[in-house]
Amino acid sequence: MRNQLVTCIFVTDQLPNKMRRDIFQAISDPVRREIIDLLAQQQLSINEVAEKFAISRPAVSKHIKILNECGVVDIHQKGRERYCKIQASTLIPAFMWLEQYRNLWEERLDNFEEYLEELQTKNKNKTENE
Repeated sequence: MRNQLVTCIFVTDQLPNKMRRDIFQAISDPVRREIIDLLAQQQLSINEVAEKFAISRPAVSKHIKILNECGVVDIHQKGRERYCKIQASTLIPAFMWLEQYRNLWEERLDNFEEYLEELQTKNKNKTENE
């Protein structure tokens, strides 16, 4: 039993170092999506980004770190400030992946709308015949 516990601790300790971040991890969190929206408009310092949120500066820094590790945000130093700049091209794979599902869901919603129209027509005809 003790060996299993040690093995489990070892594996858990090793996971963060081996985890790879991707674009979907970047956009999975609403705060990170909001940070992306802000940085898409203009380059901001980490402090300027943090001022826009009701969460702590360390929490914002953690989100920015994840965005940086995913390649969505580039961080560079200017004097004492660290500035964040969006790397929009890294969002293209996620956009392309989501686009295929957008088309699928539009088709399904169109079919559902047609079905509802058929039901309304049937109900209207039924009430007229009564």
